[in-house]
Amino acid sequence: MKKFSRQRQAILECLKNTNCHPSAGWLYDNVRKEIPNISLGTVYRNLAELSQSGDILSFTPGDGTERFDGNTKPHYHFYCSSCRSVIDVDIPTIEDLDRKAAETLGCEISYHNLIFYGICRNCRESQ
Repeated sequence: MKKFSRQRQAILECLKNTNCHPSAGWLYDNVRKEIPNISLGTVYRNLAELSQSGDILSFTPGDGTERFDGNTKPHYHFYCSSCRSVIDVDIPTIEDLDRKAAETLGCEISYHNLIFYGICRNCRESQ
């Protein structure tokens, strides 16, 4: 594992120990339980660096809130437009998709991010 500052390590561990795809605010609130004097700016700065280095994923599901994921293996997400939760979709990724899109567009593709949108089971059952 890479050597990180105490703050960065706490942020990374908090993110890897949840599957709720949190916002920076959620991470800030939870990391403060361990490091009470951490600032929101420090959380944002470390999230940006962890995302840039590929240690975490960062994406915006369409609600204007940047979300983070400690699972960096290729996978898809589902976004509930009712409760705004993000859920991992446990299906195999289409490994050929990047190549096919690159051939069609005549460009080089690094990766893709696929998000399904709709109403989750819990929201649907409570309607």
